[in-house]
Amino acid sequence: MRLDWDIIVVGAGHAGCEAAAAAAKLGSRVLLVTMDVTKAGAMSCNPAVGGVAKGQIVREIDALGGQMGIITDRSTIQFRMLNRSKGAAVWSPRAQCDKERFSALWLRTLQTTPGLFMWQDSVVELVFEGEGAGDERDSGGACGEGNDRRVDARSVCRVTGVRTALGVEFSARAVILTAGTFLDGRIHVGQAQVEGGRAGEAASKGLTESLLRLGFEVGRMKTGTPARIDGRTIDFTRLVRQDGDEEPSRFSFSTETQPIARESQLPCYIAVTTPEVHDALREGFDRSPLLDGTIRGIGPRYCPSIEDKLRTFADKDSHQLFLEPEGVTTTEWYVNGFSSSLPFEVQAAALSKIEGLEGAHILKPGYAIEYDYFPPTQLHHTLATRQVPNLYFAGQVNGTTGYEEAAAQGLMAGINAHRALAEQEPFVLRRDEAYIGVLIDDLVTKGVDEPYRMFTSRAEYRILLRQDNADLRLTPRGREIGLVDEARWANFEQKKQRVESLRGFVRGLSIAGDDLRDYLISRRSTPLTQGRKLDFILARSEISLRDVVESQTEAGKALREFIAEWESADVARKKQDLEQELSKNKANVGFLKHWAEEIEQVEVEIKYRGYIEREKLIAEKLQRLEDIAIPAGFDFTSLASLTIEARQKLTRMRPATIGHAARIPGVSPADINVLLVHFGR
Repeated sequence: MRLDWDIIVVGAGHAGCEAAAAAAKLGSRVLLVTMDVTKAGAMSCNPAVGGVAKGQIVREIDALGGQMGIITDRSTIQFRMLNRSKGAAVWSPRAQCDKERFSALWLRTLQTTPGLFMWQDSVVELVFEGEGAGDERDSGGACGEGNDRRVDARSVCRVTGVRTALGVEFSARAVILTAGTFLDGRIHVGQAQVEGGRAGEAASKGLTESLLRLGFEVGRMKTGTPARIDGRTIDFTRLVRQDGDEEPSRFSFSTETQPIARESQLPCYIAVTTPEVHDALREGFDRSPLLDGTIRGIGPRYCPSIEDKLRTFADKDSHQLFLEPEGVTTTEWYVNGFSSSLPFEVQAAALSKIEGLEGAHILKPGYAIEYDYFPPTQLHHTLATRQVPNLYFAGQVNGTTGYEEAAAQGLMAGINAHRALAEQEPFVLRRDEAYIGVLIDDLVTKGVDEPYRMFTSRAEYRILLRQDNADLRLTPRGREIGLVDEARWANFEQKKQRVESLRGFVRGLSIAGDDLRDYLISRRSTPLTQGRKLDFILARSEISLRDVVESQTEAGKALREFIAEWESADVARKKQDLEQELSKNKANVGFLKHWAEEIEQVEVEIKYRGYIEREKLIAEKLQRLEDIAIPAGFDFTSLASLTIEARQKLTRMRPATIGHAARIPGVSPADINVLLVHFGR
């Protein structure tokens, strides 16, 4: 039994799983410590992955070589592409998942990853060793513990391992803390309170204290979850059915997964609250820990509890609820939009007044949970802590909310922990490269005053950071650091060639004036009066490249022949096969199966070409500020021309570049000009 490891990951939530898998895949010896190995990657709240901006993050994780996209595809029970009626910049994939299968697949992945092992236990203390801090170390050798004194943040101290509740001590060269909502977690259901990190599971005690002694800042946050109800007691005939996409897609760009079959998807349902439901909820407001001040943790603004909704939107007579199945083999349903900390009997009374749920049996009540987090301004962009080298934080301990945000942080922490031990350059994504870059830069630069959730509006370059091009943006980066294997890389190279060839063919294809006349009229688009290139026509918002490919026009036939050349050396036979498929089943053309992503990507690039070029220019200009380094240890107080607030903020945040400094709240453009002048730029 090995007791010494390269990297120890504390917690097997979405952040911990990605961190452990990435670090081990890169070659580190990794130990993943968790209270219950069967709960790896557990979906504690909503049984879904993706959504607005979150779906983009999952595709980025996959493009870099992470696991969330693959596991989601293999456990999907319904897939939808959100925001299809809007611009491509905000199209966002979302999948309902079988939560038991999702967790089981994660466990299987972890247990079959070479170099990765698990230990079931609770970590109660991080072990540190200080250099030159002899008077401040107790007999156990941990920094800052003598007489409960705190170590100055500038003193040199390193993490050397962990101690567990069972009294086992493991040593490590780096530790990644991904404890989720378990740090001193407290669950609230009305006036009842129990310690716990999740319903039925114990809280993690001791870790916060060991970090407080080192001078880390700590705060409290709050999140919540709704009641789960037995699907056998729901009258679905009185609810609005919500099906998945007619042609479902997937998250992973690899060849390891396929989209869920259309007929295999499970439906979701929509219910609504009424004034009678609201009255029943208000009956319990005097016993709500959220409203009476018992809960002091900061809750998520964009995922409020039902009592928060009634208080904030007092003029609303109804709110939508989404009933979502938790899996194929369970009768458990999730009541999305009904998160609550109200007493159980109040929740039950209110649910019974919702049409279709009058006889609903509650399997689990909704509850609120408070937990410790560490303000992420204490981190570098690598997610290593500023106070302690080789100690990394990822996930909800950084003040974020959501599986996707946690998984992204875990992936980046795992990569950077391995690279630090291997004495390699840090791996950091810029804001114009990925939503992951936006996420981490926001956390480290701006901090959080509520649980952080990603939105497309947070990204300045969202037309560049689309979900459809995540592989083209990031797979080369994943290959560069060693997470993308040969098979994935070969698949990527082939797709890239198909996209480039199709783009070139479309731009060069001439269309006769009357060839697309009937199609253009059917789309209420002005017919051509003279010949044009196909990309000129595709620039119109109402025109679809896929429609043209499927059409019985000269342009459609030319495009199908182009595809046939890629699909088979026997072009004539392949083209005949494509025509037969088209005539038999136009609604779901089989030959588009391997070209759907390429066709969509080329069309988006053509339609948004002007916006894409403009954002690239802006990104290049701002990147110049990122290239101007600020010397480590620079004394900002020496620049009297800076405002007092700027001097204080810059001294506290220690930005590495002018670009980083420009994003710190309180640092004005005038302050940036002072820095530019000082550094001769």
